[in-house]
Amino acid sequence: MTALETDVLVIGSGPAGASAALFLATYGVRHLVVTKYRWTANTPRAHITNQRTVEIMRDMGIEREVLAEGTPHELMGDTVFCSSLAGDEIGRVRTWFTHPSREADYLAASPSPNCDLPQTLFEPILIGNAAARGSHIRFDTEYVGLVQDEEGVTVQVRDRLSGHEYAIRARYVIAADGGRSKVAADIGLPMAGQMDLAGSMNIVFHADLSRFVAHRPSVLYWVLQPGATIGGIGLGLIRMVRPWNEWLVTWGYDISQPPPQLDDDLAVGIVHSLIGDDTVPVTIRSFSLWGNNKMYAERYREGRVFAVGDAVHRHPPSNGLGSNTSVQDAYNLAWKLAFVLSGRAGTGLLDSFDAERAPVGRQIVLRANKSIEEFGAILDALGVQGDQDVAAMQRAIASRGEETPEGAARREQLRKALELKDYEFNAHGVELGQRYASGAVISDGTPEPSYTRDPELFYHPTTWPGARLPHCWLGRDGHKVSTLDIAGKGRFALLTGLTGRPWARAAAEVAVELAVEIHPVIVGPGGDLTDLYDDWARLREVDEDGCVLVRPDAHVAWRAPRLVSDPRETLTRVLRAVLDR
Repeated sequence: MTALETDVLVIGSGPAGASAALFLATYGVRHLVVTKYRWTANTPRAHITNQRTVEIMRDMGIEREVLAEGTPHELMGDTVFCSSLAGDEIGRVRTWFTHPSREADYLAASPSPNCDLPQTLFEPILIGNAAARGSHIRFDTEYVGLVQDEEGVTVQVRDRLSGHEYAIRARYVIAADGGRSKVAADIGLPMAGQMDLAGSMNIVFHADLSRFVAHRPSVLYWVLQPGATIGGIGLGLIRMVRPWNEWLVTWGYDISQPPPQLDDDLAVGIVHSLIGDDTVPVTIRSFSLWGNNKMYAERYREGRVFAVGDAVHRHPPSNGLGSNTSVQDAYNLAWKLAFVLSGRAGTGLLDSFDAERAPVGRQIVLRANKSIEEFGAILDALGVQGDQDVAAMQRAIASRGEETPEGAARREQLRKALELKDYEFNAHGVELGQRYASGAVISDGTPEPSYTRDPELFYHPTTWPGARLPHCWLGRDGHKVSTLDIAGKGRFALLTGLTGRPWARAAAEVAVELAVEIHPVIVGPGGDLTDLYDDWARLREVDEDGCVLVRPDAHVAWRAPRLVSDPRETLTRVLRAVLDR
């Protein structure tokens, strides 16, 4: 006998599962979350929270709560490369768009700043708000197995406190059970790549390091010491968790050998070595081992089961993409489930999840691993080799200061190597530039816009169907309103100009006919919003009497370059296609 029934069962409560719960609860979807853990994350693994994720939290109404808990943008970016915190500074890179020229791109691209928000703080925000909005969450509840049929999925779970097993019946399942996903394995998702390419350890500790870092505030301090090449990254890492007294060290180990037996004494020794001062009082909080992965799922769906987050993209933390991509997977899927379950869309809409998100997962796995490889240019520039002892490595690092042609060449090589790290720390196009191609995006017949700048480093705003709606500031009663504030909220939006008013009237009529909420906005003097700086006129890429139709996830569903003879018929046809009606 089935013990529980729900519309959507979410398995896992990490960034992917917790955000899925928040989105489903906000959209009014009946759902249940199960997780084998007793509470949310107990270590601050993920932390970089990029602009796209903060935008999504803005749509959910919790942006202020997220930013209040996070370390702000201005303290994130003086990333240092050194022999130890107390030792020689090899170089410094402005990261996370804190360079003046990149900050301009960053401010123009979004109403939302990035921040550094450890997973230990982010997950409770997501879970707390989800529960407040109606999520039912069962901790200490472990996934055992599932069986699908034409009407739904029966999932067997185990209460880890009592050992009791029972079944949950759901119409759809979201597998958010992490990088060793049992659900993804059980449903046979095809995987490309390899797990456990290298070994790393995390050591979380408390120590007041203000005198070493407050004058060069950053999230990351990269340390070049003997043995750092073990683990695949090439350098050790001291990562700020909370400024400037809570930290996480990452150090490598040889994954082909038995794992190291970590204890407090060994952990303190590693920490003191990277700090470069063994008089600093250190309190170890935890330590753990993990593998560097390079694996992605070639598809994210099997029947009524959808996989999100680390279950389908497994990679090192380079570029800060992991939790962000996980949240964004769930955001893409949740509105589609809400529309299908409420009868506002046909089941074909769900096919677009796989088509849209699997290419993103592949991209970020390859990008994160390439960022690791790019550390090699720094080591080469310094003449550092993995088998060097301390003295030899120090001599190699010091050689960059020689007053010789060889020293000058080494300095130039190092400068170029550090510039290459922009692809890890300032890859705005990777963070904001996803463009979807699926049945839920209707082409307007125009080719994809060409790039004027590197598409990984720079975000290129466009209303081309499939792209994220560009941000600019519009005006209402003298107050600024982002274009992204028009979108979202579980509904479609339509933007047009004063001479495109027939589109707005058509949207109101089509919304009634299809029982789908469409928020029409006329931009112009006397319209719903004014174009404060004429930025929308520059960004919209359609005539004033054209329109831009935006999905609930703020991606452009379709656009019309100009007014047509029958806007209602056209808009009806487009929405029916997007929603598989």
